[in-house]
Order: sequence, then C-alpha cells, then structure tokens
Amino acid sequence: MPKIYAVIRLWILGLLCASLVACSPSEEELLKSGIEKMDAQAWPEAINYFDQLLEKNPANATALNAKGVALFQQGRIQEAIPVFDQAIQADSTSYKAWFNRGNAKMELENFKAALADFNIASALDPSQTDIFFNRGTALLNMEEYEDALLDFQAVLQSNPNQAEAQFRKAKAELGMNDPIHGLESLTNTVNLDPKNGEAYYLLGITRMSALGQKNEGCADLRMALSLGYSEAQTWITDFCE
Repeated sequence: MPKIYAVIRLWILGLLCASLVACSPSEEELLKSGIEKMDAQAWPEAINYFDQLLEKNPANATALNAKGVALFQQGRIQEAIPVFDQAIQADSTSYKAWFNRGNAKMELENFKAALADFNIASALDPSQTDIFFNRGTALLNMEEYEDALLDFQAVLQSNPNQAEAQFRKAKAELGMNDPIHGLESLTNTVNLDPKNGEAYYLLGITRMSALGQKNEGCADLRMALSLGYSEAQTWITDFCE
C-alpha cells in the first residue's frame, strides 16, 4: 500500500511540473507583450518581459535590440549600448541594432563612432531613409558638409516634404558657403514648418549678410523672435533698429 501511494504521489508531482512548463509563456508571447508595453511607452514593464525572454534565450537578437531601445527611451544610454552590442553579436545581418547603437552613440556626441554604425546599417538596408537622415546629422555635427548634403538629398528624394531634412540640408549648404541654395532650402523649410524659429533666423542673417537684403532679413529675424528664437534679438538690435 505505501508503494502504491508513493507511485501515485510521484505521478501527481509529474503532472504539476508538466502543467507549470505548459503555463510558462513562450518567447513569442513574451516578445509580443514587451512590444505592446513599448507601444504604450511603458519602458520598465517592456524591459521586464524582454528579460524574461532572454533568460530563456540569451541570444534572441530581436529581444536584445528591443530592450536596448527601451533603455534608450528612458535616457539610459550607457546601459543601452552594450545591449545593442549583444544584439549585433547575435545577428549582425540586421540593420536595426547597428542603427540604434549609432543613435545611442550620437546621443553621447560620439559622432565618428555613430557614423561607422550608420555606414554598416545603410549597407545592410539602403532602403531605410532614417539611416541617411541620422547619418547626415552626424556628418553635419562633424562639419562634413558635402557628405551630409548627399544624405539629406537622399532623404528628400524619397520625401520632399520632410521639413527637418530641408532644414538640415540648408545648414549643410550654408556650411559649404552656398547661400543661394541655402536660402532656397530655408524657404522650403518655413513653408513646410512655419513655426521653425531657427530657420527664420538663418533666413534673416543670410539675406542680410550674403545678399544685402536688409528689410527682408529684418522681417525674418522679427518672425524668428516672435517664435521664441531669442538669438535673433542681437541682430535686430544691431541692424534693424
């Protein structure tokens, strides 16, 4: 009788263990739950799901990349970079972790390292215009104006109505001492985004300094000031009053 009891008890324990395993969420379910939390901008909760998934499979590149993004969104840049490193080690053929690591490095103003990551990301998937936009921004910060211009032109070829790309293209053109094209791009910028005070500011000082158009330049500077771009005040005081 005791032996029968022991067998029955072991059988019940076996069923309980099997039930617990069956109830454990799968990698796909954990990934889906984490992404849903990211969509709701619930970053810590998203990371919790990704960590559970990574306990099951530490080399899940999608979960690693998503966790890095969630850390980045919380401003935890230094923590995000090694997670993107792991995602790249797990799958170096996807542009996403390269791109996101580049964004993290750019956030730290490490533009040269960011550029290297963006170059790899663009080689892996040249159809992603966000890569060109961010690489152009890194190049702009490095004062590599000609290369930056090429990237913003590529973005605008895909979407001519992207105001921020027009604006950064203008900055690259002005950096190349090309005020004519710079003014054209700035005009496109304010037509697409009438609340860009800095664009009006650059319009104003470029009209005045490059073309001698004082009245038009002063009007642009006053518009910049009205939009809250306080640096315009010095030019207005010195040249428009």
